[in-house]
Amino acid sequence: MWIAGALLVVAAVAGFFYMRHTKSELHAMIGTETLSIPELERLRGISDELGAKGSFRKVAEVVGAAHPRPEGLLTSELSKTECVWYRYQIERQYETVEYRDGKRHRSKRTEQVANHTSWEGYALIDEQRRTIGVDPNGTKPDGVEQTVNRFEPYRGNDGSPVLFGFTLPQFVLGNNSTTIGYQYREWVIRPGRRLYILGEVHDRIGPLVIGKPENGGHFLLSTRTEQELRDDRVKRHKLLAVGVIAATLIGIVLVVADVLT
Repeated sequence: MWIAGALLVVAAVAGFFYMRHTKSELHAMIGTETLSIPELERLRGISDELGAKGSFRKVAEVVGAAHPRPEGLLTSELSKTECVWYRYQIERQYETVEYRDGKRHRSKRTEQVANHTSWEGYALIDEQRRTIGVDPNGTKPDGVEQTVNRFEPYRGNDGSPVLFGFTLPQFVLGNNSTTIGYQYREWVIRPGRRLYILGEVHDRIGPLVIGKPENGGHFLLSTRTEQELRDDRVKRHKLLAVGVIAATLIGIVLVVADVLT
């Protein structure tokens, strides 16, 4: 019983730190000003006049529509969707057989085969066709469109390493008869999708770019509005607070009860 109690206490500690992170994100959104691209260009101009060309830094919120980089649109790996950003994940589902206490036990498990996020930058464009670069920096955007969520059974008898149009490494397939199949998931941001970004605007490469703060801080990228994100963080913080208190109390009770008995 004390093990369950200890696990609940550990979960409560993890929940407490996640709650603090959620509150910090909320405060960052409340305390950061939303600036237009012309306003950011004006501030960058002042920085240049003061002799700090290439050293402009400003934490800000920017809103606009996703726009492709000069080289053009990307094509997602699984669905072949034209986009400015994509991510895919492939998981292998398999069955294992274990012998315990003289009995045969079957269990289903999952392992990750591939997980890739596009690294190429793109841009935000406003109503006047002015743009600011976006450095995604491997961040997983919030609320993006899912283009693929499909399970493909594995047919080992055909010996084909291609499943759902995607070539898997040979060592993954092998001759493992316990493989059940593969779960494919993919997410994209299409051009024109409205985005909210909180990050650090800089001019290190010349044009203005918003990305992850160089010296730490929050980098939020979402298809939802700022108000929707704020409401989500408030709700999450309340639920976490209740969960942390409950897990702590129940965990302590279980540990104490076990000690006393």
